[in-house]
Amino acid sequence: MIDQVILAHSILIKLFLAFMAAGIFIPFMTAKNPKGFKKASFIYTMIFQAIATMIAFTGFVAFAMGKLDLSLGIIIMIVIWGLLMYIEIKKYKLIKIANLDNAKTHTLLKSAFLKISAVQIMLVVMMVVLKIMEVKGVISLS
Repeated sequence: MIDQVILAHSILIKLFLAFMAAGIFIPFMTAKNPKGFKKASFIYTMIFQAIATMIAFTGFVAFAMGKLDLSLGIIIMIVIWGLLMYIEIKKYKLIKIANLDNAKTHTLLKSAFLKISAVQIMLVVMMVVLKIMEVKGVISLS
């Protein structure tokens, strides 16, 4: 049973990475439509938070079912999850209150969206690499 939960956790992380990679195209698809950028950003944020919460829930279920100790690896995952949520909320609030009718503001926010998305993807990839290295025995996070 625990294997199924860990598999679901792993699949959700892959889905999350694919979703974030697809999200990079939002600024390009809405390049000439500031209101569309704001709406797409809202939808992206809601789906981002939903998938991130599913990942956290399956991780917590695996932690509880497996009666695992609170290791450094688990603490890092919790911190990264919190950081991802914080960054995404701040990004959305910035886009929500911005005057996107101003072309310079719109361009600046599109650039920020891309950079922030790249940082978020990097955080998730780094955690995946750390966990793979831990499973292979290259490093110990316990």
